[in-house]
Amino acid sequence: MVDDDGMSDALDLLIVGGGINGTGIAADASGRGLSVLLCERGDLASATSSASSKLIHGGLRYLEHWHFRLVHEALVEREIMLRKAPHLVQPQRFILPHRPHLRPRWLIRCGLFLYDHLARRGQLPASTGLPLLVDENNPLNNNLHYGFQYYDCKVDDARLVVANALQARQQGAGILTRTFCRSAVRREGLWHVELEDSNTGQCQQYRAKVLVNAAGPWAESFIEVQLQQQSPQQIRLVKGSHFIVKRLYSGDQAYLLQNDDDRVVFVIPFGTDFTLVGTTDTEYSGDPAVAAMDEREEAYLLQAVNNCFTQQLGSADILWRYAGVRPLCDDDAAKPSAISRDYILELGLGGDAKAPLLSIFGGKITTYRKLAETALQRMQPFLPHMGANWTAEVALVGGDIAGKGEGAYEQWLECQADSYPWLPKALLGRLGRAYGSQLAEVLGDAGAISDLGRCFGANLYQREVDYLVANEWARSGEDILWRRSKLGLYFEPSEMACLEAYVQSYVRASSLAGADRGAPIKRADIKGAAIIKPG
Repeated sequence: MVDDDGMSDALDLLIVGGGINGTGIAADASGRGLSVLLCERGDLASATSSASSKLIHGGLRYLEHWHFRLVHEALVEREIMLRKAPHLVQPQRFILPHRPHLRPRWLIRCGLFLYDHLARRGQLPASTGLPLLVDENNPLNNNLHYGFQYYDCKVDDARLVVANALQARQQGAGILTRTFCRSAVRREGLWHVELEDSNTGQCQQYRAKVLVNAAGPWAESFIEVQLQQQSPQQIRLVKGSHFIVKRLYSGDQAYLLQNDDDRVVFVIPFGTDFTLVGTTDTEYSGDPAVAAMDEREEAYLLQAVNNCFTQQLGSADILWRYAGVRPLCDDDAAKPSAISRDYILELGLGGDAKAPLLSIFGGKITTYRKLAETALQRMQPFLPHMGANWTAEVALVGGDIAGKGEGAYEQWLECQADSYPWLPKALLGRLGRAYGSQLAEVLGDAGAISDLGRCFGANLYQREVDYLVANEWARSGEDILWRRSKLGLYFEPSEMACLEAYVQSYVRASSLAGADRGAPIKRADIKGAAIIKPG
């Protein structure tokens, strides 16, 4: 907090929004030597950024809408992310079954040729044609005889957000979750911002040279309500819905299904035991926080799968439904699916050409790093002391594993198996993918499975929970099960209740110990966090 009239102690950057764009900008800016504070009214990645299709991809279908620049940029970023976060971003093989009445074979072949060559490929193979054999290994309907194979990448979206927040904090940024921006006004060449702790109701005043509006689907309402200004962009809210079912087929391939309305649907492995199906594109109005899949969307996705797969699905097979709202700039496209996923950065100045407001509209998780880099370039005239671009060549937190290129992650994981021979293979695999080189920090001095403490269920142990609360801003069982670990589908209600009770005891104890908000909690300072047993 600042309390005098000088410019020297004001923050360089105050960011509102803890999704992928907000944390990406925080990481980039703090690495350039800027003073940064980020506030998020909920948990990190608690809205759109954790409701994605879990893909880092160029957007093959965007080629039909002539969005070549966007696809090129996304393909470049795909290669960068494979290097920056090899634990979170993995190559994913896709099969696109050919349905002749929807698109001719030559058109798909041309599109894939462009997809292969719009940007330089490093780790991913080129696309190929693929006869679809009728055998026990092919889950598709017998009337689908030919397809195409190409590669993109899958990602743990929420953990990508957390990794950027961790990188920002390591470089000096402050990260405040459960913190609401009540108001922000320009005065004497600075932004005067009031932030409210959602748990205690306490407010603090901050001053910043630049305010960044990274509120996602709330970007327009933030300008109109908190800032009492008119938004420079008209936003169209587009809802994307997905569902999860038990594993639909053997093998690690994903599918891209063509639909009669020219849309496509992804069918993607989700963990080791499940399959993800999505996404829809429907206009949305209302509070993005309560967006949910409706019956029409569910029927649409079920039909898309049942048109192509031998195994038929119904509503009773769905284990989990989730939906997110994307804030896309209104480009007068007739269909929601045709609206550009490109981003627009709006820079607004006060009457004295100081205290700029940078608002982010649109964008996609694949291009967040480039968006952040572009945002910093826009702010450079107001923050001339910032450093140069750096994020393309530096690994994210957890991504600095030894080796490069294909197979580097697998080699690193084999070394971890030698270092932790007592860890079950499945648990080591999950922890390695989640934390990468931070694995040693998570496990600490544990030398046996018993050192990890109580198991809450699905191989989620007390030591990992403690790490998530102390270091990764987790404040509820939901934060841990549905965003940090993706283990929610394995937990029984009684296990969830037990985990929630334990997390709350830990959080209360940390508050009593006087832990600084936004800073890691030291386990040694927590005296009152006890295991809460069910029943």
